[in-house]
Amino acid sequence: MITSLHNKSIKEVTALLGKKKERDKRSLFVAEGGKMFCEAPAEQISRVYIAQGAEKEMYARYGDKLAALSCEIVADDVFAKMSDTVTPQGILCLVRQQRYNIEEILRGCSKERALFILLEDIQDPGNLGTIFRTAEAAGANGVIMSSRTADVYNPKTIRSTMGAVYRVPFLYTEDLSSAIRMLQENGTFVYAAHLGAKDFYDAYDYQKCTAFLVGNEANGLRDETAGCADALIGIPMEGKVESLNAAVASSILLYEAYRQRRC
Repeated sequence: MITSLHNKSIKEVTALLGKKKERDKRSLFVAEGGKMFCEAPAEQISRVYIAQGAEKEMYARYGDKLAALSCEIVADDVFAKMSDTVTPQGILCLVRQQRYNIEEILRGCSKERALFILLEDIQDPGNLGTIFRTAEAAGANGVIMSSRTADVYNPKTIRSTMGAVYRVPFLYTEDLSSAIRMLQENGTFVYAAHLGAKDFYDAYDYQKCTAFLVGNEANGLRDETAGCADALIGIPMEGKVESLNAAVASSILLYEAYRQRRC
């Protein structure tokens, strides 16, 4: 049992929680809580840490899965220090990062009805995680992000995805415009959420291959990025509100596509 904060494994976990550079270097991330452990593909789990006080409960719940994995029991006070949450759930695991490329994402979806969400410079980890969760729920085939978008493996992002990060293909790109052109060349129509749009989002047909482009929470899309879209679309707003939260805007658009495809 691990009883010291100076233990090498504990230092590794805290470094992975706090530093993107460390996560990238080790190609690992931390998934905390029973749900995130339960939904993580077993073949991607590197190691599991269980709080001493939760050991019986965790083995009662997840014994079959834990039996095939490398597990460490951690003293409760140490586990509390290595946890990123205010109320630790007693289990966390190190998970190997997934790597996708755009060709794989395109091969894995329908050529007639694919659905994507494209994100430029989204900064808030909670927003990003919520977009992943909504993307899965609405049947999206992938999330494509600019390199300046928040880290999907940030602990807050991971928790906000509620497991969608394990199942929704995604990638970062240094050149979002090139990724947009590649999608267009493959028959995907790209719609940019934009305050300068003349038409609202419900004026278009999203039953064909569709991608929605959503920009930074504070500044929206860069002009050059918005200019790559096939059409600009707006979301009606009353009052003095100037824009919507990026996750809310993404949800509205993705679910309009979902609604149309269900009809």
